[in-house]
Amino acid sequence: MNAQALIDTAKALVAGYKGLLAMDESTPTCNARFARVGIPQTEAARRAYRELLVTTPGLGECISGAILYDETICQQTTNGTPFGKVLTEAGIMPGIKVDTGAKDMAGHPGEKITEGLDGLRGRLQEYCHMGARFAKWRGVITIADGIPSRGCIEANAHALARYAALCQEAGLVPVVEPEVLMDGAHTLERCGEVTEEVLRTVFTQLYD
Repeated sequence: MNAQALIDTAKALVAGYKGLLAMDESTPTCNARFARVGIPQTEAARRAYRELLVTTPGLGECISGAILYDETICQQTTNGTPFGKVLTEAGIMPGIKVDTGAKDMAGHPGEKITEGLDGLRGRLQEYCHMGARFAKWRGVITIADGIPSRGCIEANAHALARYAALCQEAGLVPVVEPEVLMDGAHTLERCGEVTEEVLRTVFTQLYD
């Protein structure tokens, strides 16, 4: 692990007034969006859509990094240039979503656990060779009657910490995303309490 390289990448991602472009929707999600507006749900259509995004003139003036999906980082423009190279040449760091989605958590009705740790070390190495500079993992926390449970919070926080450590080992900056969903009938105060508990737990796991 090159700590200084990780620090430099992290600083570049948050420099100035730029932001991250999340174009990491999965194939099913992208297809569902295409279906609603009558676009063919094909690899060719998804590639053309993503090419439109990565080749936007002046994109690098506003975007510091772009989060890609597994299919996306393997795709190329019509002239054969990998999307990752197009982004890099525009001054944008390619990133990659590495979790495999939030699934129902066994024994915890209404709660989710994000999966994708199995085989992650090898996948991260491959993405690094493909030009990725950072990665993203999202943990989902739902607020409702009796939830989130302590078990759900700790499980997601632990997964985020394991993911982050593997990223650093591979030379990628980990974007750690514990998302407390706003949906529901709970109060703003309740959302604040849960968010504080989640963040404290995540930072403790990251430190440990």
